[in-house]
Amino acid sequence: MEQFLVHPLVKIPPLHIGGLTLDMSITNATLAMAFAAFVACAFLFAAGKRQLVPGRLQSVGESLFDLIDQTLVGPIMGHSGRPYVPFIFTIFMLVLVMNMAGLLLAFGNLAHQEWTFTATAQLAVTLTLALISFLSVVAIGFIKNGLGFFKLFTPSGLPLPMLMLVAPLEFLSFMIRPVTLAMRLFGNMLGGHVVMYMFASFVVGLGLFALQGGIAYLAFAGSGVSFAMVVALTALEFIVAFLQAFVFAALTTVYLNDVVNLGHGH
Repeated sequence: MEQFLVHPLVKIPPLHIGGLTLDMSITNATLAMAFAAFVACAFLFAAGKRQLVPGRLQSVGESLFDLIDQTLVGPIMGHSGRPYVPFIFTIFMLVLVMNMAGLLLAFGNLAHQEWTFTATAQLAVTLTLALISFLSVVAIGFIKNGLGFFKLFTPSGLPLPMLMLVAPLEFLSFMIRPVTLAMRLFGNMLGGHVVMYMFASFVVGLGLFALQGGIAYLAFAGSGVSFAMVVALTALEFIVAFLQAFVFAALTTVYLNDVVNLGHGH
């Protein structure tokens, strides 16, 4: 589990604000997130150079944007969702790049463990992203609907006794959204990395045991099977990394639709 530990890379004196002490050191976590943000910005900048005949980067960039715009936001939110496409696309790209970067950088863990990090395998990171999404939904809900925002918790057509039972449940369901949003991404990335490293340790451990000779040579078979599992799991993890970014963006879109099209759909 050492791959998930936060290590300071550059020590910076703490910042004291009132009674709070903020550690401003640059860690492997901040480096991984800054790297992901830089890669996402660089990719979109390169893909944004519109050409008559699209290059590979432009084609990939346009495909990813259409995935969010045409496949996700359009069918769910309709025309009223157009102003929120940049926000949802930004969240999608950040989560996607952090997921992918965590997988690519993970291969350097054996040599430089302190420099590699999977940001989305940290609950603090996924919870922060989930809170950004959740608080944005709340803010937009009040801006567009005022106190009518609370209609979200009171389905129309219910008798008063039933409404008194349903409304608290709807409110509780709404309030745990950031928790479930964060835990889903965190759990998938953490679990996938743990399983990958477990099988990778079998490759090395069984291989070294087989070198002892004799009947121990049979351990090479187990090492080979474990290596095949690592290859298969790596391919699966890249798929999961993409799907989890899409699911995060999709749920954000659904939550936004609840307040943007409150009471009348699209």
